[in-house]
Amino acid sequence: MNPDAPYPVQYSVDYPDRPLNRLTTLFRLFMVIPIAIVLALIEGGGYAYGGGRAAGAVGLVVLPTLLLILFRQKYPRWWFDWNLELMRFSARVGVYLALMEDRYPSTDEHQAVHLEFPYPDARNDLNRWLPLVKWLLAVPHYVVLFFLYIAAFFVVIAAWFVILFTGRFPRGMFDFLVGVGRWTNRVIAYAHVLVTDRYPPFRLAP
Repeated sequence: MNPDAPYPVQYSVDYPDRPLNRLTTLFRLFMVIPIAIVLALIEGGGYAYGGGRAAGAVGLVVLPTLLLILFRQKYPRWWFDWNLELMRFSARVGVYLALMEDRYPSTDEHQAVHLEFPYPDARNDLNRWLPLVKWLLAVPHYVVLFFLYIAAFFVVIAAWFVILFTGRFPRGMFDFLVGVGRWTNRVIAYAHVLVTDRYPPFRLAP
């Protein structure tokens, strides 16, 4: 793996260079409820874990993927596609809740949120033993993300007031939230979805 190559998990959100809907911004916590319920039903279905919760990634196919990589060095394509699309859907709901987009989250269209990572060659690109410890190796990221989430919470509150008065999302605040989302998705892709063995960088930037 080339450490100078771009990180394989790419995440971005189109900046809304236009007036945002102030009414839906005002009631965003209520507006998001229906789609949040849909997302919760998908993530809480339990089929990926036989009815249980594991690795903090309910709804994602984590444990079966770990076992297949460990014993067969195989990553079924449809499991990969499921994980990618579920992460995309979750990201769209999160972006809407964070006021970064005023179009209602789609269950299938990508809209303004872009999340990409390549399908891995499990036999040649993935270490079969590494999935056993990735959750532990990612602990420093969890600590950093905890504090980033606290900061993001206050950024969203500040942006809520700004949008109500000006109709615009401040670009600096927007870029910060995109960075937090990028960091989050890279850690999930590494430690839970297991699509790359390249350790996530400690940065908000691409």
